[in-house]
Amino acid sequence: MSVRSAIRLLPRHLQESVLCLGERERESIEEFRLRAGRPCGAVRRGAEEPLSKTPVTTQDLSRVIEVATQGSMHTAAESLRQGYLTVSGGHRLGLGGTAVVSCGEVKTIRDVSSATIRVARDVPGASLPFIERLWDGKNLRDTLIISPPGMGKTTLLRDVIAQISNGFGGRPPMRVAVADERGELAASWLGQPQLDIGAHTDVLEGCPKATAVMMLLRSHSPQVIALDEITAPADAEAIRTASHCGAVLIATAHGDGAGDLDTRDVYKKLNGFFKRIVTIGRRNGDRVYSVSAS
Repeated sequence: MSVRSAIRLLPRHLQESVLCLGERERESIEEFRLRAGRPCGAVRRGAEEPLSKTPVTTQDLSRVIEVATQGSMHTAAESLRQGYLTVSGGHRLGLGGTAVVSCGEVKTIRDVSSATIRVARDVPGASLPFIERLWDGKNLRDTLIISPPGMGKTTLLRDVIAQISNGFGGRPPMRVAVADERGELAASWLGQPQLDIGAHTDVLEGCPKATAVMMLLRSHSPQVIALDEITAPADAEAIRTASHCGAVLIATAHGDGAGDLDTRDVYKKLNGFFKRIVTIGRRNGDRVYSVSAS
């Protein structure tokens, strides 16, 4: 998946600024950052740089939302309540502005003041430097991928799923089920995944992760279940239940490392559960991966 499909979300004058860049420079963009009254920024290798000198307007932001929702704010209302929207191609649009709150719940976001477009892309083979270490002999072990936000956890998880599903290095394909609550892993469009998740993978999108895990377990008898970002106690409970039913679990979490998760209640329920921990960091601007066993 190229950055070109994410560029289509931008207003025309910003599209032209991006297309004037060299191909290598353009394809390295990880995020677009639009803030009202400020020049649009592009994030590469973790650093934000100005994309143009012209300040972003509220009309520019409205245009981004209109394109992302295909002109139907009502259809996207549930996602927008959470401050983001996953669009065709798997790209994620995050919004800032004024939250409209009723009875303690966010209903929508109005007076949008900023937008972040996180570019989704396949990076085939991203996990190959370490993926063999997720096995203990013939057995794939429960694995957790950890990093701070914006470091590529979802991209890495997607490649792990694809490698396991397709089989690699003499290892046979495995049945994988994906609880893709936000539609970022498969980016299905009319039922067809737009991103590579392997040949033996079943996906359930738009369903809360804990519910999706149990539905996939009952309906597809997967050997492996994958889910992005453990965020709630129900997620942890579903992971343990699925494990008792014989599935291997692979998931991601925000954090600086395993020690960082030990202080959070939701992860205390999973203390010692994951036998492989993959941590993503940076060295000289490049991503580096480390694997620890427990």
